[in-house]
Amino acid sequence: MDTSVKSLNKWANAHSTIWFNSIRILLGVFLIYKGAYFISNSREFEDLIAPVSNFMGGMLTFHYIASAHIMGGIMIIFGLLTRWALIAQLPILIGAVLINFLGEMNAVNLLIATVTLGVSIFYTIYGSGKYSADYFFKMQK
Repeated sequence: MDTSVKSLNKWANAHSTIWFNSIRILLGVFLIYKGAYFISNSREFEDLIAPVSNFMGGMLTFHYIASAHIMGGIMIIFGLLTRWALIAQLPILIGAVLINFLGEMNAVNLLIATVTLGVSIFYTIYGSGKYSADYFFKMQK
């Protein structure tokens, strides 16, 4: 396991371009935006998860999503513990994709959630790249 993570990190660092890092930063900004959006539109969120609110525990889920998006987005922007921040996002993003099938289908939301999930999975696998706090701290050893 350790050697495969190292090889993925080497690939990501070797191919770390301005686009590689820009997309990571845009993902972080988008997650912060969505976290703030959830906070400012809590009624809409309650209506969205109404079919499964008894199962998931509505307010606990609301606070988890908002805090994970905002704190995770900040960490992703700086490339600090990127994989851990994205692992915390994955259940939320999988839920965002699935919620379209449980409630009213919204194609735009489904597309945004699917793309965000895909980009998050990519950076969970390959890491934050050369221009990140993770790389900086690794080089300080």
